[in-house]
Amino acid sequence: MEQVLLPLFPLEIVLLPEELLPLHIFEERYKTMIGECLQAQATGEGQQEFGAVLLKAGELSTIGCSARIINLTRKYDDGRMDILTVGRRRFEISLTNEERPYLRATVDFFDDEGSDVPADAEANLAIERFRQVMRKLRQASEMPIHLPRPYRYLSFRLGAALPLDLEFKQRLLSVRNEPERLKLVVRAIEMLLNQLERVQRVQTKAGGNGNIRH
Repeated sequence: MEQVLLPLFPLEIVLLPEELLPLHIFEERYKTMIGECLQAQATGEGQQEFGAVLLKAGELSTIGCSARIINLTRKYDDGRMDILTVGRRRFEISLTNEERPYLRATVDFFDDEGSDVPADAEANLAIERFRQVMRKLRQASEMPIHLPRPYRYLSFRLGAALPLDLEFKQRLLSVRNEPERLKLVVRAIEMLLNQLERVQRVQTKAGGNGNIRH
C-alpha cells in the first residue's frame, strides 16, 4: 500500500470514489489547504489531493476518500471559494499530524481485494433495481440509466446517487470487495423500494377515503 502525508478535511459527509462533491470553503485553515492543493495542481509539485473523512459526534473516522479539485467554481473577494471535487482513492489513517494550521495524516491508500468489476448478472440486477427506485424517487415513468462499461466500482456509482445514511456509506467505503459491496447496495435499494411502496399505499388510501387503517 502507498503511504503518504495527506491534508484532511473532516466533514459530516461520506465521499465515495468517483462521487462529485461541491464544497464552499470559508474557514481560514481550509482556504490555505485548498489554495495549496490548487497550487500543486498548477505546478505539478506537492500534494494535489486532500482527504475527505467523516467527522461525527466529535469522532474522526479512520477510513476516508481522497478528493481532487476539478473546478474552482468561484472565488470571493474575502478569499472564500466554491469548488467542485471528485472522490478518488480510499485510505486508512495510521497517524495524525498537527504541525500545519489544518490536520494532516499519514495514510495508507488501498484498493479492493480481487476484481473491482462485478459479474454481468449481478451488475444487471443492481442496475435494474436502481432504475426502479430512481423512477419512484423522481416520480417518472421512464428512467434511462447511462452507465458505461466496464462497471468498475458500480456499487459506489449507484450508492452515490441514492439517499443513504452516513453509517451505510461509511460501511461501503470500508468494504474491500466489490461483489460484497454491490450486494449491500442492492439490499439497501430493495429496502428503500419497500419503504416508498408503503408510503405510496398510505397516500393512495388517504386520497381515497380520508381514512388510513393501521
